[in-house]
Amino acid sequence: MEQTRTTVYGYRWVVLVLFALLNVVIEIHWVALAPVTSEAALHYGVSPLSIGFLSMIFMLAYIVVSLPASYIIDTYGIRTGIGVGAALMGVFGLLKGLCAAHYGLVCLSQLGLAVAQPFILNAYTRLGATWFPMKERATATGLAALSQYVGIIIAMAVTPILVHAFGMDGMFLVYGVAAAAVAVLFFLFFRAAPPTPPSPMEEEARFGVAEGLRHILGQRQMLLLLGLFFIGLGIFNAVTTWIEQILAPRGFTEEQAGMAGAAMILGGILGASILPPLSDRMGKRVPFLTLAVFFTLPGLAGLAFATNYAVLLGASFILGFSSMSAGPIGFQYGAELSHPAPESTSQGILLLAGQISGAAFIYGMQAFRSAGGSMTPFMVLFLGLTALNVLVCTRLKESKLIAPGAAD
Repeated sequence: MEQTRTTVYGYRWVVLVLFALLNVVIEIHWVALAPVTSEAALHYGVSPLSIGFLSMIFMLAYIVVSLPASYIIDTYGIRTGIGVGAALMGVFGLLKGLCAAHYGLVCLSQLGLAVAQPFILNAYTRLGATWFPMKERATATGLAALSQYVGIIIAMAVTPILVHAFGMDGMFLVYGVAAAAVAVLFFLFFRAAPPTPPSPMEEEARFGVAEGLRHILGQRQMLLLLGLFFIGLGIFNAVTTWIEQILAPRGFTEEQAGMAGAAMILGGILGASILPPLSDRMGKRVPFLTLAVFFTLPGLAGLAFATNYAVLLGASFILGFSSMSAGPIGFQYGAELSHPAPESTSQGILLLAGQISGAAFIYGMQAFRSAGGSMTPFMVLFLGLTALNVLVCTRLKESKLIAPGAAD
């Protein structure tokens, strides 16, 4: 039987840009209130924890929706799976903008957006496998992650400006219109798959979702990677949610907290632009993953203890460069380790680990802050957990797909 012809299509970049726009907008809605937590609490007459809950909803919903979202993506294809997320994002993003004056309706809209997120986030590696050859997949995943970071940096840097110019309600309306517009673009131009696959490997049969999940959980290397994401992604989720509250006891303003968050994401954008393509070019994942995890230590230390604004910005940049370049490399590494399990299942379970820990860390940072309001004790805990992650990286081995003959 003749083997199916493989072709790499230029339209893959259009598909990736459309997907990136979805990532940008959903991340804006996730962390929009992080740099204005105190002001939002006063606006709605609720506690800072209630404002933090609007971000925590995303993590809690992810725990419930992640595996069903992966099932839909892997069973019905990326256009259907991502399309569910795009539709929910457009509807509930606009609803939040129109009903922004009411905290209860904002919570309801945020829940709808939270349900949308797994249908987008879980598709990174599946989209790469559908449209991109193996030698470009970490790059494609890195660019998708980069768009996620762009969304966060917009939220961190632009939200305070919009709130001060148009008020809390006006800020939500701007973001709501953007959500609806991007959803329309997705349905007009996104394609499910190229006419022919980009790699011979994509002709191979895949496990079903349940069988793939058993395959993933039965591999020691994947369990180590799960532990890595449980700690690293959970810390990132918690720090981005509470950045203003982490810095306020040391005298930093909301605007300075927003700029620190922006510096973190700028570092992440640069890291995601550099390290995943280098990983593709050199045909290695583990050294780059280890390097990225190691350099989160000085970044976290600066965020925990810096009292000088310039030092804070530098530490935030280092933290973003290292921790946020680790994500896309880790996702692609996990997809290679777990092949032929479906890609969105392997990515979904890695993200699920980080969302579970992120929700716990967010609650713990608020519940166990010191009498003076400081979250530094929890930041010290994060430093210890990150050091443990560095040790875990030393036990990882290259996948067989990228390094034929590597040990299991």
